[in-house]
Amino acid sequence: MKNLFILVVFLLSWQFSIAQIVINELDPDTPSIDTAEFIEIKSETPNFSTDGYILVFFNGSSSGGDSSYMVIDLAGYTTDNNGLLVIGGSEVYPYPQYSIPDNVIQNGADAVGIYQASVEDFPEGTLATQTNLVDAMVYGTNDPDATGLLTLLGETTQYNDNGTNANPKSIQRFVDTMGGVTFAAATPTPRRENDGSGIPINPISITVSNTQVGEGDSFDITFTSEEVVASDVTFAISLDNYGFNNADYTGATSLTILAGQNSVSTTIATIDDDFDEGDEVAKIHFLDLVEPFVPGHNFIEVRIVDNDFTVAPFGTPLNSTYGNVASTQPDGYYDSLDGLADTDLRQALQDIIADPSVVRAQTYADVIDILKEADQNPENSNEVWLVYLEQGRAKLDFQTTSVNTGKWNREHTFPRSRAGYYSIEEDEVADGVDVFWTTKADSLRHGNSDAHALRAVDGPENSSRGNQFYGEYTGPAGTQGGFKGDVARGVFYLAVRYNGLEIVNGYPNGSVGQFGDLQTLLDWHRNDPPDDYEMNRNNVIYNWQFNRNPFIDQPDLIEYIWGNMVGESWSQTMSIAEADTVEVKVFPNPASDYIYINGISGEAKVDVFSVEGRKVHSFNIEGSTLLDLNLSKGMYVFRISSEGRVLNKKIIIQ
Repeated sequence: MKNLFILVVFLLSWQFSIAQIVINELDPDTPSIDTAEFIEIKSETPNFSTDGYILVFFNGSSSGGDSSYMVIDLAGYTTDNNGLLVIGGSEVYPYPQYSIPDNVIQNGADAVGIYQASVEDFPEGTLATQTNLVDAMVYGTNDPDATGLLTLLGETTQYNDNGTNANPKSIQRFVDTMGGVTFAAATPTPRRENDGSGIPINPISITVSNTQVGEGDSFDITFTSEEVVASDVTFAISLDNYGFNNADYTGATSLTILAGQNSVSTTIATIDDDFDEGDEVAKIHFLDLVEPFVPGHNFIEVRIVDNDFTVAPFGTPLNSTYGNVASTQPDGYYDSLDGLADTDLRQALQDIIADPSVVRAQTYADVIDILKEADQNPENSNEVWLVYLEQGRAKLDFQTTSVNTGKWNREHTFPRSRAGYYSIEEDEVADGVDVFWTTKADSLRHGNSDAHALRAVDGPENSSRGNQFYGEYTGPAGTQGGFKGDVARGVFYLAVRYNGLEIVNGYPNGSVGQFGDLQTLLDWHRNDPPDDYEMNRNNVIYNWQFNRNPFIDQPDLIEYIWGNMVGESWSQTMSIAEADTVEVKVFPNPASDYIYINGISGEAKVDVFSVEGRKVHSFNIEGSTLLDLNLSKGMYVFRISSEGRVLNKKIIIQ
């Protein structure tokens, strides 16, 4: 009997420990941009370790299939003196003990569960289950009941937060004097008991005099407690964030709020060094606050703009230069195209740029790093150059939340919805240049992260373009359109690189894989030929993907596949190595009345083409020659044929 009693006590104690942690409060939708959403869990005893517990979030929509979309491991955390642990976004006040990205908790109808399990037990897409379930909540924002989740999780009621931006609400758990549990929507109370009881906390907020300063400038930080302190409160802070550390600034980082007061300030002076470190961000955060003092705000950012940026030896697409950036294509890269025409030419080109034994596919997250280099603003190495908007933007301003104002993101020149490619979970990992997928012409999904057809773009302008065809979309009003040839060549590249994509006349209605308008794209290509900026971009992407956009290296190929040379045999232009060997020079460039061709030892033919591909002049020469020109202002291609070789030179007439 004694042993039986001990067993019963043990089982009851084990059951109590399992139920010792519950969902106490949930705000899945504050405000509309979801920067202050959070979930609060509560333990029966204070300072309770959450090792061995996980939070699993389930999608109750028809597409979500009542399956998991996010898992949070609570290992290493403890609840506070009131038994509370808050997991939330950047604008939750007081600041959460466990910070998560903004806008990741779905609004509903969805669910969240606490499990005693491992994150490996819930890969993305795992059906909701009661196995190892400790507590669960099915919730929404006045959505129809998620009956599937209710059944799977053994719950009977779906709770709604009923909040608005002006009057935010959260779903809160209340326990009456008899131990009865109810839930209600009320003003959010993160890190405080829902009924106002418990040990009071005194949050300390952080404000800064400037959120952006130049290297060498100063800014003030003020720390303010919610309540006047009864005795001196000393605490330490840090500004460290990646490369930014105490070698980059001076100023007090150990501070004291004196008894009877509620604030203290410090002045931080940044150091103006001679290193091109790129723009950096100081993250102001507390190191050692002790309850009842807790962070009201934390990880407040101040940007330090580096004045040691570099300028490239070539221009932006608005100030194009030519001939300063050489192609890094290997010798003979396009030799297999010689003498081919039409579909044979196109297939041979695909065999080069989609060769599965050579070409690599990177993740969609890797594209961010690729664009920071490939789309770097030639006038400021700390910025990317924005397609469409035609201006620089700080590399640090990449969009990471649902807020895109003032941010840049990735633009698919051939939109995803038009092409039919998509992201997978592995696309979320930036694993670097040396980790890649094998890819081939049929690997259409890899078009999603093919950097040759992705550009750095202003967030709102990306939304404005949507999935419009070029021609329907012509860019923001007042811009010069220096992007047009660039994006056209990105689309032409994709149409050859991947099976299932084609460019057609007009604007196809709802046909996945088709993109228009062909004549618009041809015009854009002809009127905006490749410049140094685009060649540099081609070289950078080649280092990652081991393939090139051939229409940058050999722009005339477009005429032979889609334009006015279809059916004609392609003649390989002279390689860089060959051109250097015979030392053919065409100058001056830009030119006005004449050009001089130097380095021709025998007979040669010079054909002059407009950017539309129309031949406007033809000359037969022998040896080095001065050509008297009568050309209108603009861009021309001089094709010099000699001894079975061809050299194309782009010449600006001004």
